[in-house]
Amino acid sequence: MYAARVDPPWDLDAWRTQARAALQAGVEPAQIDWSDDAAPSLLAPTPVTALPPVRDAPAVPGEFLASAARVLAHRDPHRHALLYRLLWRLANGEPRLLGNALDADVHRVRELEKAVRRDVHKMKAFVRFRAVPGEHEAYIAWFEPEHHIVDLAAPFFMRRFAGMRWAILTPYRRAIWDGESLQFGGGARPDEAPADDAHEALWQAYYAHIFNPARLNTRMMRQEMPVKYWRHLPEVHRLPTLVREAGQRVREMAERDAQPTRKPAMVARAAKQVAALEGEGDSLAALKAQLPECRACPLWQPATQPVAGEGPADARVMVVGEQPGDQEDLRGRPFVGPAGQLFDRALADAGIDRALLYLTNAVKHFKFERRGKVRLHVRASSDEQAACAGWLRRERAALRPERIVCLGVTAAEAVLGRRVALLAERGRWQRASDGTPVLVTVHPSWVLRQPAGAARDAAYRGLADDLARLRRAPDGPEAP
Repeated sequence: MYAARVDPPWDLDAWRTQARAALQAGVEPAQIDWSDDAAPSLLAPTPVTALPPVRDAPAVPGEFLASAARVLAHRDPHRHALLYRLLWRLANGEPRLLGNALDADVHRVRELEKAVRRDVHKMKAFVRFRAVPGEHEAYIAWFEPEHHIVDLAAPFFMRRFAGMRWAILTPYRRAIWDGESLQFGGGARPDEAPADDAHEALWQAYYAHIFNPARLNTRMMRQEMPVKYWRHLPEVHRLPTLVREAGQRVREMAERDAQPTRKPAMVARAAKQVAALEGEGDSLAALKAQLPECRACPLWQPATQPVAGEGPADARVMVVGEQPGDQEDLRGRPFVGPAGQLFDRALADAGIDRALLYLTNAVKHFKFERRGKVRLHVRASSDEQAACAGWLRRERAALRPERIVCLGVTAAEAVLGRRVALLAERGRWQRASDGTPVLVTVHPSWVLRQPAGAARDAAYRGLADDLARLRRAPDGPEAP
């Protein structure tokens, strides 16, 4: 027998070091006693890392390493041996093993992965930060995961809460974000986290406001929000009352008279707010500084941040898209997601330097709906578009572009102020109400939605050809 010690037991690099040494030495799975710092071996066999190699390490599929990172986070004491057994079989005549869902080892790996994915999902859903008394923008959360998932989940919180300093404490490990770097440390005690903070009353009021008694299903609620997490969720304190009063609230809702829509009020409020800000500065920098204050429509609430325009203050061309996407919302910059990358490629093929353009969107916040872990883009309503119109108007006034390119129908209608038949009007120069030449074309995301192959290639060529018209004067020969 030989010894393989993985420390820390969830670390992929630590496991790979042991597994590579054993594989190169030709040690079969049954000959290895796997242990970790939580379960040290009672024997004292030779470490696999002390064995001389008898062959080179084989190439390992990327799919296996991705699975291994998740499996190692599970608390199953046999996971190290299971992964090495799979690795041995992959390297010794079964290169397509991972595709066999009926294999016992593969099936067990998928089970452990699924459990870890579920635990990561619960951590993302049920971590509750509390303010650190006496410190500005500093927060601590206590969480008790089932598995060793802190290293897997922490990058999500780093992206989601990049603008604040925070720490997530668990019994076995802690993650700390100082605003610049993500660090990890040892386990913690519950009393190292604040017991409550001033925000909890607001959070409870918000939860009570969004609680829908007509859709109450306590069985599903406990399935999605297991009772073991409740003691760390401030909103749960109101849950018994909300459940008890659900029947009466449903009856009151059914008896209530229909209420007229309040969306026109939202648009009027938006206009009033933008007008109030107009006197505070007309530069693009001033607009960018004011944008986070916008509360004109509800889109600011679920979004991570508003996405301001980007580009030279003296740009001759303004490019207007429809609204930010998932990556734009997280990074706070326009056109950086998949559609933005396709747009960059189309600009390059059209011979246009992106750095010379000013890029913005007609709607400044990301509107989405969740499908599992994915945030899917949803088109902003006409009222939400109207609420953002003042920002785009002020951007145009500050930049005074010589030409405007509209990507998609939302952008085109925001700039031209009328209904636009996009596919019929694309690729032609038109005039805005102030006389500025406007070129309408499709949004890059529309290209990505076309079926892969000839249809998408044709859609992409059409976009690049439309953009190439920027190199020609609106009414004549190629521009210098």
